[in-house]
Amino acid sequence: MTDPTGEPITVVVVDDQDLVRAGFVALLAGAPGVRVAGEAGQGEEAVRLIRATRPDVVLMDVRMPVLDGIEATRCVTADPACAATRIVMLTTFGLDEYVFGALRAGAVGFLLKDTPPEELLRAVRVAANGDALLSPAITRRLIEVFGTMPDPASTVSARPTIELTDREADVLHLVAAGLSNADIAARLRIGPATVKTYVSRLLAKLDMTDRVHLVIHAYESGLITPQSTA
Repeated sequence: MTDPTGEPITVVVVDDQDLVRAGFVALLAGAPGVRVAGEAGQGEEAVRLIRATRPDVVLMDVRMPVLDGIEATRCVTADPACAATRIVMLTTFGLDEYVFGALRAGAVGFLLKDTPPEELLRAVRVAANGDALLSPAITRRLIEVFGTMPDPASTVSARPTIELTDREADVLHLVAAGLSNADIAARLRIGPATVKTYVSRLLAKLDMTDRVHLVIHAYESGLITPQSTA
């Protein structure tokens, strides 16, 4: 489990519970191809550490004293020197309002603290490779959140019209419905590589950096609605 250059994946662990943090550090330190660059117990300390070490991945607790995980994430993602660092939120509560705010702040996904060890290690690898941690289950929860919000057309200021081809629109709807690239390929009867190309085009057209924010933007802008993906 190394990055594309063959170097170990560097990780910073941030959690205000000493026992939880120690458990994550021990797990990561024992994994091949991973190096723990540091650990922090609260947000301000975390921001300083991340800026100093510039890790590949940060496992960031959501709820912390002084400076919570959302604000810490916002500080890190706003710093050009940390542009390559990918932040994955840690939470006990699933997709609550804190995690949703963190996604908007620039996190690439989230993990429950009781995630099995092999899944946590896989998530670190996925994040280090530049992918978003957006599973179908997570996407469905995002849809539920947007389903309780007012009509985006009445709350979102006017934006330039984005022209999508019919196929791009099909792919966007299926991404927003929580389907993986393989599932989308099977649904549309095209190859997985072709789906990946369409997703890349959508990211470029909508000026998004990853799949998580592609879905959030699509709902917030009114390009798609919860009803259209039902």
